[in-house]
Amino acid sequence: MDETTPPANSATDRQSIDVDIACVGFGPAMGGFLTTLARELIRDDGTPAGESSVMPGLPPQIVCYERAADVSFGVSGVATRSRALRASLTEADLAQIPMATPIKSEKVLYLLDPHGASRRSWLLRAADVFIRAFRRVLPFAHDALNLPYIPPFLRKDPGWILSMGQFNQWVGSRVMSSGLVQIWPGTPVAEPLFEDNRVAGVRLVDQGTDKQGRADAGFMPGMDIRAALTVVGDGPFGPIGRQLDQRFGMPEGHRQHDWAVGMKFVVDLREDSGLEPGAVIHTFGYPEPEIFGFLYVHPKRIASLGVFVPSWFDSPVRTAYRYLQHWMLHPYLFRHLEGATLRSWGAKTLGESGRRGEPRLVGHGYARVGEGSGSTNVLTGSGVDEAWETGVLLAHGVLDLLRAGRPFTKENLEEVYIRRRRRSWIEREGRIAEKSRDGFQRGFVSGVIGMALAGFTKGRVVIPGEPAPSHERLPAIEEYFKGRVSSEEIRSIREDCAARGVSLHDALMDRVGWPAIPFDGKLLVTHQDALLLGGKVQAPAGYADHVVFLYPHLCESCGTRICIEMCSGQAITPGPRGVPYFDREKCVHCGACVWNCAQAHPDDPARANIEFRAGTGGLHSSEN
Repeated sequence: MDETTPPANSATDRQSIDVDIACVGFGPAMGGFLTTLARELIRDDGTPAGESSVMPGLPPQIVCYERAADVSFGVSGVATRSRALRASLTEADLAQIPMATPIKSEKVLYLLDPHGASRRSWLLRAADVFIRAFRRVLPFAHDALNLPYIPPFLRKDPGWILSMGQFNQWVGSRVMSSGLVQIWPGTPVAEPLFEDNRVAGVRLVDQGTDKQGRADAGFMPGMDIRAALTVVGDGPFGPIGRQLDQRFGMPEGHRQHDWAVGMKFVVDLREDSGLEPGAVIHTFGYPEPEIFGFLYVHPKRIASLGVFVPSWFDSPVRTAYRYLQHWMLHPYLFRHLEGATLRSWGAKTLGESGRRGEPRLVGHGYARVGEGSGSTNVLTGSGVDEAWETGVLLAHGVLDLLRAGRPFTKENLEEVYIRRRRRSWIEREGRIAEKSRDGFQRGFVSGVIGMALAGFTKGRVVIPGEPAPSHERLPAIEEYFKGRVSSEEIRSIREDCAARGVSLHDALMDRVGWPAIPFDGKLLVTHQDALLLGGKVQAPAGYADHVVFLYPHLCESCGTRICIEMCSGQAITPGPRGVPYFDREKCVHCGACVWNCAQAHPDDPARANIEFRAGTGGLHSSEN
């Protein structure tokens, strides 16, 4: 048993209800599944396409449980080709979705370092010198090179810019108005119900507990939801998906070692920002070469923007929020963003393993959809449309089984879902993209070249590289800053930060030349002010902590504690004896702490010493 695992609760009087299909997580994948299912559950003559096994004579009873307090609490703006969305929403006008607009222009920018603080290889520095030397004949302005050609596999046009929060709300209202589906927000799922090798439903999180999960005043055991089919779409780091992986294992040759955290803002632009609705800008090269950025312009002078900090950026003090501030301040971007005002913000872990991170998609009584099912295209950097399509494909398969009166066995689900998926464009494009980012394991330049080779050769030529988990690849702080900061100075900085209870990255970034952020109280605000200004962080009492440090003695001996540096909401801070302190009042549920943990689980090297369990709360914003 893990050192911090709470004792088993003696309460056994759990309520139980039976449904036909229980769904976990409401996002694009579940939206595609429920939209398709609800549309075809009733025949033209008014009879159900399949009969409920728990309420005979009625259509199947379908309930979806979502952790967040509202189905509209998404985490990003998105630019998507929207092939799957348009194919299954043929009767809908996407322009009616708040903040939605067609893509009208696209740019890919290589951002040069205006300060000299970025950690760049000699090859990249030589490229920067060359670009500046020939800036008069290149599409170069404001320390940025506008790539004159965007490969077809990277273009999003013709497509749409969406707010995921607004899109989820729009889809959710359409699904629930059908009267055939129930969606229960604010209802986290704790675990699958296993019966031998079958998933028999899910168990909801216990309420009325202390932070360690022990029964407290008003204790109420989580209800058991028994279902013939459990559909899991809880994202790349969802607790139910991870428990399924631990129970059934990953397919041979598949692994999930590549991740990124997306740190994202929604802002009001000034009237003369120079950015028009439908504009899409993608960047790379700054603030560190491995960090990618995006800016999407919605109607009414609203923009979504942010950066992705990937696991192959091998900094032991990698952060996201401060890098986002430096990115916004780049001369090319800040001329558009100066004078803007923060509306909301968010953060999310993205699964960057793609097709190679595909888990076991089906088993007896369960099926998986969405990003957690390995659907993200890591070459094109797109996942919303792919996730939606996985839900559509599963829905058609489920309808086939319902109409034929066949059970949801592993064999039947393989026949109706996996066979469809293997014939789909998701599979075809996913295989092209599967190894496209392996070059980043060797360095930034190798990664960019590898992506280009994979794209132009349809995946036949790539630069090889072997992804590894953080605890195997992250250098020590002294090694990373060797030649820039002495070991003695690092020791002094570490002691000072520990005494003040703050993370290391600010002090070390200051030391190696990153300029101070000129906070303006509107767009450029401190991380803690963002928690207050740009959304609402909520963690209701009566639930167990969802971030748990399993073996504290491993934390005590950890010299990196990158979980603190990378925490998207500063919810993890230095604690007594080196064991980090977790404040769930600030946690935004991004999950980055787990894949950033530098300590492996002693009994399972594939796991980290941090466990991300089911929980309530998080950052609540209906537009980000």
